[in-house]
Amino acid sequence: MTDASALPGQPRGGVLSGPATARAVNVLAPNASAMTLDGTNTWIVSEPGSDLAVVVDPGPLDDGHLRQVVATAEQAGKRVALTLLTHGHPDHAEGAARFAELTATRVRALDPALRLGGEGLAAGDVITTGGLELRVVPTPGHTSDSLCFHLPADRAVLTGDTVLGRGTTVVAHPDGRLGDYLDSLRRLRSLTVDDGVHTVLPGHGPVLDDAQGAVEYYLAHRATRLAQVETAVEDGYRTPPAVVAHVYADVDRSLWPAAELSVRAQMDYLEDHGLI
Repeated sequence: MTDASALPGQPRGGVLSGPATARAVNVLAPNASAMTLDGTNTWIVSEPGSDLAVVVDPGPLDDGHLRQVVATAEQAGKRVALTLLTHGHPDHAEGAARFAELTATRVRALDPALRLGGEGLAAGDVITTGGLELRVVPTPGHTSDSLCFHLPADRAVLTGDTVLGRGTTVVAHPDGRLGDYLDSLRRLRSLTVDDGVHTVLPGHGPVLDDAQGAVEYYLAHRATRLAQVETAVEDGYRTPPAVVAHVYADVDRSLWPAAELSVRAQMDYLEDHGLI
């Protein structure tokens, strides 16, 4: 058995649902798959002693899951007062409108099409519901509308799909762009260096207790893949499917369609920088 402390980011073992920090509790959605890992992590975040809570990423349109999120908050003596989205992919956001009905809350997101109640999210915004402090960190790249939420009191960051608890994420071309994603990873690295963030609360997979190690691993992984793609193109693999079959030969073929999105983003990046 592999020691979790030796893995990138030091993932926690055990059950994924339940308390993760003093302010964050996870309710795991029942939508496990090769792409969503164990399922979507729906985060209930609240200040200790407050009767108000914020929910980040209600998840898929699964009424049982959405009601379980509400019940989990109520069992802790809290009322859901606000819903936030890290980005608009259905496994994170499809249930948001129904969740807003169940909780009578607004939904705040970067993408205006996902908002309910008018108010959006932007860089520098600070959520202060019930005394909680959540800082909005723009992290485009996985998608153009991806956000993270810095939880300074717990020295943690909720990362959506920008950093996962296991494996690496997809740069979802054409909406996602590699240059943006690399900038976002560097932004997260600065949180670990300058703001003392040490815990990653991801959108999928286990909590990571070494945020800096996780981000450094992601940056190194992206550099390696980019070099592999560049070499593959130079060696005559000119189309994204051909590059995927060559570079990702050791990856489960069921993941090749997702890998092709990242390859397309990498080829665009290399072309934009005059490298291919």
